[in-house]
Amino acid sequence: MNKTVKIAVVGASGYTGAELLRLLLMHPNAELCCVTSRQYAGQALSEIFPRYKSAAGSELCFSQPEAEIIAATGAEVAFLALPHGVAAEYATALLELGIKVIDLSADFRLSDPAVYEEFYGAEHPAPELLKEAVYGFPEVRSEEIAAARLIASPGCYPTSVSLPLLPLLRENLIDPQSIVTCSMSGVSGAGKTGNVMFSYCEANESARAYSVPKHRHLSETEQELSIAAGEKVTMSFTPHLIPAHNGICSTTSAKMVGDVEKVEAALTAAYGESYFVRLLGKGNPADTKNVTRTNHIDIGWDYDERTGRVLLLSAEDNLGKGAGGQAIQCFNIMFGLDETAGLKNY
Repeated sequence: MNKTVKIAVVGASGYTGAELLRLLLMHPNAELCCVTSRQYAGQALSEIFPRYKSAAGSELCFSQPEAEIIAATGAEVAFLALPHGVAAEYATALLELGIKVIDLSADFRLSDPAVYEEFYGAEHPAPELLKEAVYGFPEVRSEEIAAARLIASPGCYPTSVSLPLLPLLRENLIDPQSIVTCSMSGVSGAGKTGNVMFSYCEANESARAYSVPKHRHLSETEQELSIAAGEKVTMSFTPHLIPAHNGICSTTSAKMVGDVEKVEAALTAAYGESYFVRLLGKGNPADTKNVTRTNHIDIGWDYDERTGRVLLLSAEDNLGKGAGGQAIQCFNIMFGLDETAGLKNY
């Protein structure tokens, strides 16, 4: 398809913003018409990201992040790579100006504003938009994404944890209240921050748990699992920081209540035709080295006869399928493009 869509990236200087730029500059149906950054306003993309110098469009200059400025460029859709609490303000203004929004923050991932306040410590800034926002799992809600004007792009951990679990919950193969997950993430998952915990010297040659026992991503993960299970799900989740730039490896276990022989069939029925979900089969753990710099999530599984628990083993790139790549997958669906456009050859 030769269709070209004009795109704005708001907050384009962070890790996720940089990944979006990398992918969109190479996307056959994307025309970057606006990139914003208060810090780099007036400077060209190629100046801030020299690696993009040879790419068409790299001469585009950063502008101030103002809705009217963005709209004046003719942008049809805006990717928001902004912190939670900030993104909602821009989403509201851009939607009023007729610009579709794909938000990569947490501002529109939760349908209940009370849950948002519980996990993010503030009242939701635009609760009137929560019912309209579509939680952007392309493999689960493609029809809703195609019709939406506001997409809430899922978090990196929830993608790695939820996609393996959803088919098993829908088929009543596991006990919804027995789910335990341990995940490991590269340091880029924290974004650009001055927190010494995420500096090279502190993170290198080390591994540690963090944000326990109530990581913010638990809120959206439990929301999506509850929808699939048909009952409220409360799970145990422990994230770990590992000395890598990007990549997430998640190990989830749950008590089997159905036939273990149906696990593979449930996963295949859900994702057998999905280009970006690669099913590895029983006895094959996923490895981050096979998914970094891609939009794939690899899912393997096994069964522990001693404990009667199924093991779900997934790996993805937290900046790819866990953020920028998945957001572009949603963009492709939203604008009627090939779902894999711009994402096959990382």
